[in-house]
Amino acid sequence: MNKYDVIVVGGGPAGLVAAGRAAELGAKVLLLEKIRQTGRKLLITGKGRCNITNDAQISEFITHVYPNGKFLRSAFSSFFSYDIIELLKRYGVESTLERGGRYFPESNSSADVLNALLRWVKEQNVEIQCGKRVENIKKENNAIKGLVVNGQEIAASKVILATGGCSYPATGSDGDGFILAKEVGHTIEKVRPALVPLETKGDTAQKLQGLNLKNVMASVWVNNKKLGEDFGEMIFTHFGLSGPIILTLSRIVVDEIDKQNDVKIQIDLKPALDEQKLDNRLIRDLNEHGKKKLGNIFKYWLPSTMVPVFIELLGINPEKECHQVSSKERKQIRHLLKNLPFYVSGYGSFKEAIITAGGISTKEINSKTMESKLISGLYFAGEMIDLDAETGGYNLQIAYSTGWLAGSSIKK
Repeated sequence: MNKYDVIVVGGGPAGLVAAGRAAELGAKVLLLEKIRQTGRKLLITGKGRCNITNDAQISEFITHVYPNGKFLRSAFSSFFSYDIIELLKRYGVESTLERGGRYFPESNSSADVLNALLRWVKEQNVEIQCGKRVENIKKENNAIKGLVVNGQEIAASKVILATGGCSYPATGSDGDGFILAKEVGHTIEKVRPALVPLETKGDTAQKLQGLNLKNVMASVWVNNKKLGEDFGEMIFTHFGLSGPIILTLSRIVVDEIDKQNDVKIQIDLKPALDEQKLDNRLIRDLNEHGKKKLGNIFKYWLPSTMVPVFIELLGINPEKECHQVSSKERKQIRHLLKNLPFYVSGYGSFKEAIITAGGISTKEINSKTMESKLISGLYFAGEMIDLDAETGGYNLQIAYSTGWLAGSSIKK
């Protein structure tokens, strides 16, 4: 029977970093990946560009992580954004800082990031085996003894589970790690899609399909109460809403929809102007173009493809001359510019979700080592832990940091 010091299950960023770090410290390491290729999900991150990490400081970084970012203090202290950037640089990947503190490889190629990690891992003499599915965890007296893999038992005193969540299941993250953890007694907090597009009622979004808006404010409303908002970029799709700010707000939306609450997304198309300033702008433009038809001056306020849809929602005659627009009608225009409503009917599946919310309860993991509090020698890393973050490189950093800490802790 083969025997290793450490077996890492999962060949994504968390698993690769965990395996590389454990081997760097002198352990004999086996990395198992159940599909034919490691890092498949890493290749599609950032639309194939790979948003490596974010330059936020630890104190700010944890505010972008849910439900308990403070759990990651030790992990971030052991390995953080500058560490992954330096590691990748050693293997030829230069990073560039973009808007929102996001780091990308200069080459704009996620394959370069994956190849750098693989070169590092192989240099540490990690043995990688693909096409290997773990069937169960072997333990004795609440201590790890090894794994059963493709019907064969492999012995090890340490196992690091880094199997990912349930999002993009075609890349190998289909939730089987949760089953393994549950079988040895771990609690799985409700697993659901996160950073996911939203489906909306009616056909307004469909009519605007493909339109990309920048510098707008989106907010989530339930029972006339605002539960969250985000500023930035969004896009209309054939089924509803997507883009960075929508994906960020989707975490709130998914939970509220699951509670069967009515959820509304409101778009403020003019967030730089308060009600009074916007009203002054409307008055000025209507007066300047008094003889023109109302429908012809919306181009000063909105993207051209949005104008006919906006006018239809308003219900005001676009043939009316600007000087004939009443204060009540001007108020209608102003209100819709600041409060364009979309009622949410659902959300995308795990196939469309960037990450997974829920997972192994952090109450059952030692935050200083990533070791299970229930099973000696069992460690967790990455997306399978009940931690998820906003877009911007935060989720990948969680993977690296928890992987590094788990890999470092095997020598304790």
